[in-house]
Amino acid sequence: MNIYVGNLSPEITEGELRTAFSAFGQVTSAKLITDKFTNEPRGFGFLEMPVTAEAQKAISGLNGNDLKGRALTVNEARPKTENKFGGGGGRSW
Repeated sequence: MNIYVGNLSPEITEGELRTAFSAFGQVTSAKLITDKFTNEPRGFGFLEMPVTAEAQKAISGLNGNDLKGRALTVNEARPKTENKFGGGGGRSW
């Protein structure tokens, strides 16, 4: 199961995040999201836990809990939705 983790401290590392979730089961990947221009942390990340029951325990066990001074937001990651309106914003005449 893919898990979203939000409200992360800028000081947290992928290893620390993985350790927090490993208390609930196997973590196959941990990824902190950074700004593509500044490489600064954006305050959220994703983890993959292959066993759904363990992932659900991690979500309920860590959501709202403090990690490095921040109350975590933890839930099942939702697939990225596509923008129905497209892009560009230009006129076609």
